[in-house]
Amino acid sequence: MSAIHDLAVIGGGVNGAGIARDAAGRGAKVLLLERGDLATGTSSNSTKLIHGGLRYLEHYEFALVRESLSEREVLWGIAPHIIWPLRFILPHRPGLRPRWLLRLGLFLYDHIGGRKRLPSAEGVDLRQHPAGAPLKPEYTRAFAYSDGWVDDARLVVLNARDAADRGAEVRTRCEVTALAREGEVWRIETGAETFHARAVVNAAGPRVLELLGRAGEPTTQKMRLVRGSHIVVKKLFDHDFAYFFQLPDGRIFFAIPYESDFTLIGTTDVDHQAGLDEVKASPEEIAYLCEGASEYFRKPVTPADVVWTYSGVRPLVDDGSGKPEAATRGYRFELDGGTDGTAPLLSVFGGKITTYRHLAAEAVEQLAPFLAVLEGKDWTGGAFLPGGDFGRDEAGAKMRELAARYPFLSERDARRLIQLYGTCAFDFLGDATQPSDLGQHFGHGLTAAEVDHLVTTEWARTAEDVLWRRTKLGLHFSAQETAALAAYLTERTTTS
Repeated sequence: MSAIHDLAVIGGGVNGAGIARDAAGRGAKVLLLERGDLATGTSSNSTKLIHGGLRYLEHYEFALVRESLSEREVLWGIAPHIIWPLRFILPHRPGLRPRWLLRLGLFLYDHIGGRKRLPSAEGVDLRQHPAGAPLKPEYTRAFAYSDGWVDDARLVVLNARDAADRGAEVRTRCEVTALAREGEVWRIETGAETFHARAVVNAAGPRVLELLGRAGEPTTQKMRLVRGSHIVVKKLFDHDFAYFFQLPDGRIFFAIPYESDFTLIGTTDVDHQAGLDEVKASPEEIAYLCEGASEYFRKPVTPADVVWTYSGVRPLVDDGSGKPEAATRGYRFELDGGTDGTAPLLSVFGGKITTYRHLAAEAVEQLAPFLAVLEGKDWTGGAFLPGGDFGRDEAGAKMRELAARYPFLSERDARRLIQLYGTCAFDFLGDATQPSDLGQHFGHGLTAAEVDHLVTTEWARTAEDVLWRRTKLGLHFSAQETAALAAYLTERTTTS
């Protein structure tokens, strides 16, 4: 029998990586298994917000909103390089939600979640405010409120990195094909290898029921798979505010500054019936988002303007809601075994990126009675993620420090590196005094030194891993530049 891990976590999305980090930090010998790359699925295809979910107030999900809002500033505190405040503009639209209702909702939003550092909501005159300029002239009044932006895929990778730094074994491209109990341990088959663990967490996201089937475990839990699609267009405005828009059908969507040169618009809520291997926005979803944006912006948005789309499937708890947008974003656990002396299996259903850390702590605490090695209580809210060891308001100072240390970096590159890696950027830039010291330049500031860092410390293997999850540079790269990067990675990963 192979060495026995205390805990095997199956699923390298945000919940799985968060659970692995928490358990490793409490002393468990952890194995994290992911069938593809980290954050390949839902966790890299979100709207990229750390938020309470203002619209969930309408569905009376006060506990979920409170939990999310309380986590908002905690996450900002442990990862100020990849999470930062964002001010949203919510225009009042006559005939939809009245202004008094919006004001009441924002008052609750400001006060039920322990907001401390973020500015409170306020009314704004769009005729005078910079956010009013790109909008149609009939929108004259709005509210401004605060939430947070997150680089979603990097949040996953940094949780996995921290787990590994605390002793966890992280395996990507390692699909679990079968698992079964052997007495007091689980046998986990991946095709090429067999692992053993005293406990298993099923954090497979949309595939959670599929994994239960492979384990031969019955469940009464029902899942609702809801597709959220987004479109990206050339930037529609030059200011730093984001928008929260209402539509006549009762839905909402966001328009957010994205990667300096673009605007991100989303999301939809559509029940997903197709497979999970290739999730795409439908033409109807693209048209819906374009039409919605065109109702607000002076410049119409058409499908021809869309430069990229992405979609994620949210694994929601099926609570019987009629509309997909009304389905709860809360989470539930299902524990099988453990209490009868058999090896426990904890399955995670639902959740949202903002609550991942709290979900992880609850999951580990549910397993604590069965794993004597687990020590201590919830600790992750006070421990920086890799590269985030500076204050919430110090990102600008770190950018200036990086630019001063490496004067050959452009202002844009210094900002990009700090917002991706934080203080870890200094590690791979090392003693460089000129661009050539960083090796081959692939374009848009990406160098061999950075790529090597991603390969050796962040499990990157392909150009897609680097461009669409680790750096978000995919929108800027040409086909020729991508091919050069792919060739370098092939050689680099073959010889490493």
